[in-house]
Amino acid sequence: MSFRKTLFKAGSIAIHFHPTGSAATLQTRTAINVTSFAAFASVSAASPIKRKMADKLNGEERDSLLQPLLQSGWKVQDKRDAIEKEFKFKDFNEAFSFMTRVALIAEKMDHHPEWFNVYNKLQVTLASHDVNGLSKRDVKMATFMDKIYK
Repeated sequence: MSFRKTLFKAGSIAIHFHPTGSAATLQTRTAINVTSFAAFASVSAASPIKRKMADKLNGEERDSLLQPLLQSGWKVQDKRDAIEKEFKFKDFNEAFSFMTRVALIAEKMDHHPEWFNVYNKLQVTLASHDVNGLSKRDVKMATFMDKIYK
């Protein structure tokens, strides 16, 4: 089997590397096909995970749940129903370690932050896209981030 057609297996994920070709050929197929993703995510095809939609925070919940976050440096965005915060670290390694811990929880929660990282700074925005605003999942994620931030 040539290098260009090698099948790479990592756990239960198989990645097929396709040979390069003409522009027309490349447009008609994906450069990398990932199979068995359900096995990687510990989900069987017979019982897919059905994520419960988040509930948008109501007025009372916003007042009570967001207050501790606002006191710890989170801000409500002006242009949309979301919260944001900038975290600063000693260096890139510390920032990346923080992001890795958050990524593991985010995957378990099926709730992923919007973030932007340059060297030791991480800008995070949290919102629940399925409700077009803030939900308890955002509060839980922000609380976790504050807890592990040093």
